[in-house]
Amino acid sequence: MPKFLILTVLLIFSTLVSTEANPYALPRLRQQYQQAAASKEAGEKFHKLMSAYTRQDAVVLAYKAAAEAIRARDASMLSKLTYVQQASKQFEQAVQLDASNPEVRFLRLSVESNLPSFLGLSQHVDEDRQFLLKTLLNHPNSGLDAESFGLVRNFLVERGHVSDADAQKLARL
Repeated sequence: MPKFLILTVLLIFSTLVSTEANPYALPRLRQQYQQAAASKEAGEKFHKLMSAYTRQDAVVLAYKAAAEAIRARDASMLSKLTYVQQASKQFEQAVQLDASNPEVRFLRLSVESNLPSFLGLSQHVDEDRQFLLKTLLNHPNSGLDAESFGLVRNFLVERGHVSDADAQKLARL
C-alpha cells in the first residue's frame, strides 16, 4: 500500500510540474487566449509565445492561428490582411490534423465569425457551427471538458449561432 501511495503522489506531482513547465499546456493556452482577446498587451504576449511553437499538435496550432488573428486585430491597416491570411492557413493545417476536434473547430469559428465577409475568409462558419452544435448536443460524450463545453455553448448562444430551439436544448445540458 505505501508503494502505491508513493507512486500516486509522484505521478500527480510530475503531472503538475510538466503542466507548469509546458507553456503550451491546454489549460494555460485557454486562459491566455481569453486574456489576449480582451487586451492588446496580453495579445502581444500570446502572439510571441505562439509564434515560437513549431510542433504539429492540432489544438495548439489552432491557438497559434487564433494568436495570428488577434495580432491582426491590433495591427496597422496594412498588416491586418497578412495576419488574417496566415491565421486562415494555420487553421486549415490544424483542421487537417484533427477535423473532429471540437476545440479546433471552436477556435476557427470564433475567429472566422468575426471577420468581415468581404475578405472571403469566413467560409467555414456554417460548417463549424453545425459541427459544434451536434457535438454539444452529445454532451457529456462531446469530447469537451465541462469548462470548454460551457465556453463553446455560451459562445454559440450569446453570438446567435444557434436557433432559439437549439439554445433551449443546450441550456438543459
